[in-house]
Amino acid sequence: MKTTARPTWRAVSRAAAIVVAGSATVHAQAQTAPPSQTVDIIGAAPLPGQGVDRAVLPYTTQVLRRGRIDEAQADNLTDLLQRGVPGLQVNEVQGSPFQADLTFRGFRASGLIGASQGLSVFLDGVRINEPFGDVVNWDLVPEFALDSVSLVPGANPAFGLNTLGGSIALTTARASQVPGLRLQASTGSFGRHRLDLSHGGRTGDLEHVVTVGLFDEKGWRDESPGRLGTLGARLSRQTSMGDVSLSLLFGRSRLVGNGLVPLDTFDEDGVRTADLGRARPQAVYTHPDLTRNRLGHMALSWQHTLASGMQLEALAWTRHTQRDTVNGDEAEDFDPADPTSPNAAFNRTATRQRAAGLSLGVSGRQGVHRWQAGASAERARVTYEQTEQEGSFSASRGVQPVDGEDPELSAAVRGTSRTLGAYVSDTWQLQAATHLTGTLRLNEARVSNTLTSVDDDTDEIRERPTESFRYRSLNPALGLVHRFDSGLAVFGNVARNTRVPTVIELGCADPAEPCRLPAGLQADPYLKQVRSTTVEAGLRWGSMTGTGGSITAYRTDNRDDIVFRAVSVTGQRGYFQNVERTRHQGVDAEWRWRSPMLDLAVMASQLDATYQFDGVLRMGERNVLIRPGTRIAGLPRQQLKLSADARVAPGWQIGADLQLVTRRGVAGNEDGFFENDEDEQADFSLPGYGVVNLRLSWKPASVKGLELTAKVNNLFDRRYASFGALAETVFDAAGRFTGDGTQALFVAPGAPRSLFVGLRYTY
Repeated sequence: MKTTARPTWRAVSRAAAIVVAGSATVHAQAQTAPPSQTVDIIGAAPLPGQGVDRAVLPYTTQVLRRGRIDEAQADNLTDLLQRGVPGLQVNEVQGSPFQADLTFRGFRASGLIGASQGLSVFLDGVRINEPFGDVVNWDLVPEFALDSVSLVPGANPAFGLNTLGGSIALTTARASQVPGLRLQASTGSFGRHRLDLSHGGRTGDLEHVVTVGLFDEKGWRDESPGRLGTLGARLSRQTSMGDVSLSLLFGRSRLVGNGLVPLDTFDEDGVRTADLGRARPQAVYTHPDLTRNRLGHMALSWQHTLASGMQLEALAWTRHTQRDTVNGDEAEDFDPADPTSPNAAFNRTATRQRAAGLSLGVSGRQGVHRWQAGASAERARVTYEQTEQEGSFSASRGVQPVDGEDPELSAAVRGTSRTLGAYVSDTWQLQAATHLTGTLRLNEARVSNTLTSVDDDTDEIRERPTESFRYRSLNPALGLVHRFDSGLAVFGNVARNTRVPTVIELGCADPAEPCRLPAGLQADPYLKQVRSTTVEAGLRWGSMTGTGGSITAYRTDNRDDIVFRAVSVTGQRGYFQNVERTRHQGVDAEWRWRSPMLDLAVMASQLDATYQFDGVLRMGERNVLIRPGTRIAGLPRQQLKLSADARVAPGWQIGADLQLVTRRGVAGNEDGFFENDEDEQADFSLPGYGVVNLRLSWKPASVKGLELTAKVNNLFDRRYASFGALAETVFDAAGRFTGDGTQALFVAPGAPRSLFVGLRYTY
């Protein structure tokens, strides 16, 4: 039976809209300024300018600062966001903690090539979504160097192209914020060890912060070791001509993400039989699934405040990334009648990306206006190559290359992209307690590809003519917020933004020539840019940084959305195509209470992410019939998050958080069927689950600057899955190769109970 939205959640959505509308009508004439409180400034664009008080923005932002980051004891940045931000979740599709598939309101910032990205991520004003596929390499983010993490929701055009569902701004610390030596070390389950170290200081008028991060683990799943290292530095100097800062970041990782595992197989009547993942959640389907990333990043920023109060700023940056993957997969042309036929394939990819950009900004105050203007230019060059080699499966389902068979080129691309943008934004104080914020951004982008691929008829390698596509857009945003004497604020805004197709999407857009992801490219017909419009309204009360809360109702419509129409989940073949419309709508609510002894937080969200067209999408092994209202797979309808931290004695703090997630659909079962051209229905959606995490810290009075920590993740060792898809398995329940395709439910299993201990030391 298909799941439906509970009436209580629908009532919340409708009540929120009624309350917002009613409050705006009744109190439209109130003009008294709210009671004084601490002003929390946030940048409303990649270049923060002079910032804007969060309380006067027409949307609710989320800001996590260093102290709160340390208290949370999260495994990494994406785990921190999952625990502390309403409407945000992480799908464990890859099975590696640093290869997260993060979604907010159903929009993604993922390390998966081919994922439909919709969130922009910035590091000190530099957009770190990579040119090839717009992916985010979370493993190369210098987490220990961060001073704050901010999330701005919606299709805000000030943050540039491809910001559809929101933007995440990461800001590193200056020496004045983290002086001296800081050390953080932990060890625990899965052979996991982590060490972070930083030093901040001043020599004359030169400030420096140097940060080192190291991570190593065996992994909780079979054949899943991982390690990474980052080295970062920030040098700052205040001169008569302004503040100059140079940031350097180098990173290298070797991570294994073993993906989905078959949980159950099922027959033509939908009757299930336990399979490999049911008996051993830590099992993997095939291996290796290795990704090696390397990064070199440099950014030079300048800020100068004029006598008039205007602030000038500039940012120049360059990034160079290398990504190499090795994947053991099923052979596409295996012949069960021929036992000598290769049953596996060894696929390798090599991606090289170079990107550079320049941003300029000016901001200031003039009477009742706080304004900002800026311009940016970015250019990227991508080279990509994929090779295939025949192989065979070992007893552990590992792929071993066939002796004497050399890797053969299957696809390659040389691509460039160029983006120009200019924007203006103004927050206008209409009355003492009423602010209007408007933004307008003009974009021009050009994407060019030269593809090399194998002709399906002749098996010859051919280079295709260079294709070049140009996109233009003018995107506005307008929002209003009003605050009453009681401290209650009512807000609403509408914003539009666009997403330009990436090199990988344009290079894999021909249904007659499907390609392999995260790999091949076959043809590059034209794809339209995605046009996204967000409308949201809500209430805020109390303090933005202390006791208070908010409720927001939103709707984002994506026209000409780009989706990957898969031909095979396990073989990863398919193509990208525009569809008429998708819709993300729902409600996010939170309440926080802070006192000297106790901190509490309650976060709830409802999400309806749906297709809004009639048609057919190829999902895994099926042609899924899409109707307006068909839910997008992999996204839970409701989430509830609870968090509590108590200071139980001098130096002692204990905390816990609970994450409750409702059922979610699986790819290939969106229409309720599991076979093409059949009338038999079955619901393969994944059940909801709850996960409890505990944390403890102690600061001994006898040792200044020392803090000992301990945490337990998944306290009750709950078995759960965060993503699922229907596909065929060619192995039996014991993991032995059969060659006969059997329908199965593949899932991304969640990590079991784990224990970690650590320490922090500052000097």
